[in-house]
Amino acid sequence: MRKWTFVTNHAVVLTYLANHPSITASQLAMEIGITERAVRTIIADLEGEGYILKAKEGRRVRYAVKAGLPLRHSTQVDKQVGRLLKVLGWAGKPSGKLPSKKT
Repeated sequence: MRKWTFVTNHAVVLTYLANHPSITASQLAMEIGITERAVRTIIADLEGEGYILKAKEGRRVRYAVKAGLPLRHSTQVDKQVGRLLKVLGWAGKPSGKLPSKKT
């Protein structure tokens, strides 16, 4: 029997980025069981569509999720990403803002 899940890899990556904004692509790949290349592709998809923001912090990247945006499926566009994230265990606030840089 083929293995399948209810939640797509995009949703899993988005949830991890919301809960662990400083996680690396390598760490994320190991946590969720997909390749680092797949994680980087998903991050590029999410950033390209405006669902996440990225900012450099030293040698690392910090992510922020724009939880107020709508889900992408035509039957779910009336629901916000933040609602899905909360169902998947996110306790954060839907700010979509990155911390300001310290000078």
